[in-house]
Amino acid sequence: MSSTEQFRVDRTISDKVGVTLMNNQVGHVVAQIMEPKKGITITELPSMIRVDGIETIEFVYAEIAEALGWEDFGNDDFEEIMSTHYGRMIVLDDKILMLSSPEAAAQYTGFDLPVVD
Repeated sequence: MSSTEQFRVDRTISDKVGVTLMNNQVGHVVAQIMEPKKGITITELPSMIRVDGIETIEFVYAEIAEALGWEDFGNDDFEEIMSTHYGRMIVLDDKILMLSSPEAAAQYTGFDLPVVD
């Protein structure tokens, strides 16, 4: 393998999206909620939990609050357990959407993307 092949760029869209959560009580409950959902993969590591999906992941606050036995769960609570993410994050009043493509996020952000051949 030549040095140029070793560092080549692949610009193919993966359609993957995900977050890294703290491996604590709240992060573990969120992972348990997400695991049975279609297209979601959970990877538990000693200090973090990966939640990966295809195209879209929805973290519904009411669903999380109910599982935790809390009266309310919101963006501040989610940000406290999330360390990083990949994809486009759309924060709404009742949930967080993680989207893999800018085109899918554009309907929420109003960002108009030019067509490139």
